[in-house]
Amino acid sequence: MIQDIQKLLDDYMAWLKDKTQLRQVDQWVEITTPYLDRHNDYIQIYARKSNGGYTLTDDGYTIGDLEQTGCKLNSPKRQELLKMTLNGFGVQLADQRLEVHTSPDNFALRKHNLVQAILAVNDMFYLAVPMVASLFYEDVVAWLDLHDVRYTPKVKFTGKTGYDHLFDFVIPKSRKQPERILQTINRPNRDTAQAVAFSWIDTKEVRSPDSRAYAIFNDSEQEVSTAVTDALRNYDVRPIAWSRRDEVLEELAV
Repeated sequence: MIQDIQKLLDDYMAWLKDKTQLRQVDQWVEITTPYLDRHNDYIQIYARKSNGGYTLTDDGYTIGDLEQTGCKLNSPKRQELLKMTLNGFGVQLADQRLEVHTSPDNFALRKHNLVQAILAVNDMFYLAVPMVASLFYEDVVAWLDLHDVRYTPKVKFTGKTGYDHLFDFVIPKSRKQPERILQTINRPNRDTAQAVAFSWIDTKEVRSPDSRAYAIFNDSEQEVSTAVTDALRNYDVRPIAWSRRDEVLEELAV
């Protein structure tokens, strides 16, 4: 089993390296990653030397793009959720730019955290246009609270590779159920499923052997491909369609 997991991690790292491209832009280096944003464009970040280390930034693209499409993040509730998400990855908000500062020794880790923060913010807010009453994350919180499911929100674990992974909810072990880790996926596609899968396979070996992972995905706005749910199952993450969430309620509530 350990060899299987190690091969999955090695394959992921090889894919990440092969699909990353660099380009000089004035004093910055543009890093094109293999991850896709909500427009199916490759996510780009920028790096430059700063105070003996490096500054990494999205140059304000993530939040600026959301606001241009009608998703305003200026309400106290959304600002609180944005701050909580960024803090989980150790990412700062500087005049709408998502930024991290890093030394040469932890460059890879901090780059990983910035990209994961961009994906998380994109996924959390992209449907929050004026005609949408609430965010999917808020819907999941309300559902858990309604059924008295006890949980800790926004929990960060350090995986086997040393990378940090932020999970939306952790339900502690009970007398009847093991620890349960829940991640919401507002925009179910290959990249969001792969991000959740990698977070779990990197984390599961440092958690209790009987811990379980669940991905609650939003199927209210679009039909979700079976390739997404199959990918999650292949990495031992149980997919839960929002439309069928009550089927798993008993497992989470006890």
